[in-house]
Amino acid sequence: MGKLFGTDGIRGVANVELTCDLAFRVGQAAAMVLAGATGHRARFLIGKDTRVSSDMLESALAAGIVSVGADAALIGVVPTPAVAHMTIKTGADAGIVISASHNAMEFNGIKIFSNDGYKLSDALEEQIETILFGSVAIPLKTGAEVGRIARWEVGMKEYCNDIKYTAQNNLNGLKLLIDCANGAAYQTAKEIFPALYADCTFIHDKPDGVNINRGCGSTHLNSLRELMRSGEFDVGIAFDGDADRCIAVDETGEIIDGDQIMALCAADLRERGELDRDAFVATVMSNLGLHRFAEEREITIATSPVGDRNVLNLMQAEDYILGGEQSGHVIFKKYSTTGDGQLTAVQFLSLLKRRRMRASELRAEVPKFPQALVNVNVSNELKDTIAEDRDVKAAIREVSEQLGDAGRILVRSSGTEPIVRVMVEAEDSEQVRAIAEHVADIIASVAEAAASGEVPEETEEETV
Repeated sequence: MGKLFGTDGIRGVANVELTCDLAFRVGQAAAMVLAGATGHRARFLIGKDTRVSSDMLESALAAGIVSVGADAALIGVVPTPAVAHMTIKTGADAGIVISASHNAMEFNGIKIFSNDGYKLSDALEEQIETILFGSVAIPLKTGAEVGRIARWEVGMKEYCNDIKYTAQNNLNGLKLLIDCANGAAYQTAKEIFPALYADCTFIHDKPDGVNINRGCGSTHLNSLRELMRSGEFDVGIAFDGDADRCIAVDETGEIIDGDQIMALCAADLRERGELDRDAFVATVMSNLGLHRFAEEREITIATSPVGDRNVLNLMQAEDYILGGEQSGHVIFKKYSTTGDGQLTAVQFLSLLKRRRMRASELRAEVPKFPQALVNVNVSNELKDTIAEDRDVKAAIREVSEQLGDAGRILVRSSGTEPIVRVMVEAEDSEQVRAIAEHVADIIASVAEAAASGEVPEETEEETV
């Protein structure tokens, strides 16, 4: 990646890393790159989440776009996937989302979709960064050549209608508790789910600019789980701040995560003859129970690195129609070019209604192995190579042999933080925690030794 774009667009604390000046210049550079030699006045759609800083950044971004002669259509508060969807449907040259997804309210972000509804390629991001950080002249327009800014809030209703039409059946008879995370789904969820005849109760649906994701949504499920235990509802649904994730909670308060939702939907698609190649994409962090479920049903799982961008890249390269992550990012390529929490909820709830089962019974079909995840602080300089240290490799090999086919260990570096993650899965929860902490301690010792200037152990390849 370049100097500015991360794995999911541009992120930072609003008015610190992500300033109005930066948003203005990103608007200019994106318009220059994506409008290109189109031969017409380019049009950009802009959506946003409910953060207090989103209005400010929307104004700066739109000003940058129109200053170089492109038009900006402001959709208002909508989910991230709505922008991708409407970019394709309206033939816009690009779509831009102002959101930091599931992060705390002080953060914000800029995510750009090209005219095909997919996130920008590395090459296009590099072209934008070349303009931002180079000496490229910005061709400011004057007079009638200055672009126009218009509000186009009808886009939200069109998106909602298109999501509703993907349901294979209505949701009549289901009592839903829906957590909107005080984010972008607070309006759209009320358009979609009652229209499918579900009996809906909404919580965390009153955004005030600062309460997005605060103690609610797909990353903070305690309040939803507690209310589900009351026995008044059939299933709970939680979205994150920009509604590209969906996590479910059954009537007993137990979580149905992205792995389980995806597995159930994959099996259903296969039964209906719609799962191309009898396969779907999951990540290296997906639970071992997901793999057991798929094996029993003769479904193949293709594995990608963590991140919805990596999932989508593999889906596109190998032509898979379904893929996703444990976090609730699920991509149904028949309907969407990106993860869509509300689309995922509609597909899952349609399945639940057709199966005429309790959510807990459906959840139980996909086993979930106990999983321990321990984070170890390791410098950015060392985190990508520490797994090749002799002692670390020996510990990983010993654990792998100990677990055999009944479990697994995964050691990987974070893409955004100076952290190495140790993940262990097995049937015994106490064993899982003990093993993860043991390997984490070894990694921490090696990292500490390296930080103090000691020469790291040679890798096994070097001692051969």
